[in-house]
Amino acid sequence: MIEESAIVVKIENHQVWVESGPYGACGGCLKKASCATNAIGSVLKKKSVPVDSDIQLKTGDQVMVAIDENLLLRASLLLYLTPLIALFTGAGIADWLLADNAKSADVWIAGSAVLSFLVSLWLINKAQSLLIMSYARPVVVRKV
Repeated sequence: MIEESAIVVKIENHQVWVESGPYGACGGCLKKASCATNAIGSVLKKKSVPVDSDIQLKTGDQVMVAIDENLLLRASLLLYLTPLIALFTGAGIADWLLADNAKSADVWIAGSAVLSFLVSLWLINKAQSLLIMSYARPVVVRKV
C-alpha cells in the first residue's frame, strides 16, 4: 500500500473528502520525483478527493490515506500501454490491407493508426467509468 497523510476537509452523505496534509513525508526529499511514495501526494495536492472510510471522522482530522500499488500499476498499464498497442495495431492492419496500393497507403495507415488510438482512449474511458473507478479509490487506513 502507498500511504500519504491527509486532512479531512468535508463529510457529506457518508463520503469523506480529503486534501493533502501540510507535512508530507516527501516535502524535503531530493528524490521525490522518482519515488512512488509521493504518487498519492501529487494527486491530493491539487484538489479535494473523495475517499472511502470505515472510521468515524470529523472535519479537520488528520488521517493516513492509502491505495494499493497493484491498482496503480494496472491503471498505468491500461492508460499507457493499451493506446500504444492500439496505435501500432491499427497502422499494421492498414499496412497489411493496403500493401498493393502504394499511392495513398501512407495517409490511410496514419489515419488508421490515429483512429485506433482514439478508439482505444474512448474504450479506456468507458471501462474506467464502469469498472475501475468503483474499486480503485483511496481508503482511510487510520487516524494520525
